[in-house]
Amino acid sequence: MATIKNIIFDLGGVVINLDIPRTISEFEKLGIARFCNVFSQLAQTPLFDNFDRGLISEDEFFNSIKTQFNLKQPIAELERAWNAMLLDFPGHRLEQLRAYKQRYNTFLLSNTNTAHIRVFEKDLSDTHSVANLEPFFHKVYYSCAIGLRKPDPEIFEFVLRGNGLKPEETVFIDDTLMHVEAARTLGIKALHLPKGEEFKGLLDTILD
Repeated sequence: MATIKNIIFDLGGVVINLDIPRTISEFEKLGIARFCNVFSQLAQTPLFDNFDRGLISEDEFFNSIKTQFNLKQPIAELERAWNAMLLDFPGHRLEQLRAYKQRYNTFLLSNTNTAHIRVFEKDLSDTHSVANLEPFFHKVYYSCAIGLRKPDPEIFEFVLRGNGLKPEETVFIDDTLMHVEAARTLGIKALHLPKGEEFKGLLDTILD
């Protein structure tokens, strides 16, 4: 069996705690009935995909939601609802990431957008005194910056090719099964992290 040299981490639900139902609930409080029909962890409409891919700006995104659902609240209220899903970065996970970085080539691969990045980077600064996630990985990839999004195979190929990684020497860990399955089609050893579990426990079962 090939020796593992590389680890690719998802962000939400793996590194940062995430509560997507909170965002759904907050939007429903603003007047969008059954917001889960247009956005969830497993599926979302093209508006959200385009925002994650960086194809539309924050103004376009929030104004589209406001117009589509005939909301009267200011944009700041929509931003607050959208970011409600973002919780905390447990300190022990950040320390574990530093330790893995000493032994492996480590990468972050996240479906995210500029609104979320701004909020979680502020939390990192306020809580852990670091400006961003770059100190914890050899390279950070955000979907909105590269125009690609999981589970499309192209995003995994982009990371592999850009860093000269062999799939059989690479582990990918994500809390969304469809992303895991997509990575596996390329020969990556992909692991699904069940809700409530820690990535260290899962990774330590397969790493040297």
